[in-house]
Amino acid sequence: MEPRESWAALAAGGVAGVCVDLILFPLDTVKTRLQSPQGFRKAGGFRGIYAGVPSTAIGSFPNAAAFFITYENVKSMLHHDSTSYLTPATHMVAASLGEVVACLIRVPSEVVKQRAQVSPTSSTLRILSHTLYHEGIRGLYRGYKSTVLREIPFSLVQFPLWESLKDLWSWKQGHVVDSWQSAVCGAFAGGFAAAVTTPLDVAKTRIMLAKAGSSNASGNVLAALGGIWRTQGLSGHLLHLRYLALFECMTHTSYWPLVVNICLKQLLLSVRFSLCFLW
Repeated sequence: MEPRESWAALAAGGVAGVCVDLILFPLDTVKTRLQSPQGFRKAGGFRGIYAGVPSTAIGSFPNAAAFFITYENVKSMLHHDSTSYLTPATHMVAASLGEVVACLIRVPSEVVKQRAQVSPTSSTLRILSHTLYHEGIRGLYRGYKSTVLREIPFSLVQFPLWESLKDLWSWKQGHVVDSWQSAVCGAFAGGFAAAVTTPLDVAKTRIMLAKAGSSNASGNVLAALGGIWRTQGLSGHLLHLRYLALFECMTHTSYWPLVVNICLKQLLLSVRFSLCFLW
């Protein structure tokens, strides 16, 4: 991948991540409160729907940029030596490595954000200070393993499906898909991946919100899943699945046109700058 393309991917991913995360933040708050162990109403209901937004505003750009720069570079490196039938595997590896890198930034931001979302009367700074004082840096990375365990399967489903749908649609119509068509493919891929990985997402939330010293605070994903099953059963999982799939569909419907359009704008600006320089 050329340095110019790398910067375009970084900028596109970062700006798209910030825009989408902030626009859909209220829906993310509702999702977190539905998944919280105390229940939706006790977690705040519809009050303080923007609680925790500073954490998202700060962490969103570097998180999304880290993912896309890793994803695009790994995909570029592997694509040169891969045949067409290995293309889905290339996308899977690239997306998985992208998630591992991005989670180093995402998890601390996510921990503070989710704790603020279920405690709307406490400020983001107070939540951060409380976590560092009582748990240290390790407290900010509680849930890293569960987040990676959720994000990698999500990406393994989402990105190859998204790329395959775009390729199929492009082949059917005889030209590369437009931004809105990419959005439709992204929405379907994101919603389907969310449906598959819903239990892991709920377990991740429970681990991040667990009180220090509790069983879930240990980060054991299987124990967290077992506790959810015992307390809520299948109906609880189906409820979380419905809202998470809706959230991911909306996220990826908004996300992918931004990535595509910003990349195109970056490349066009670069080309125009080069032409002006040559002239």
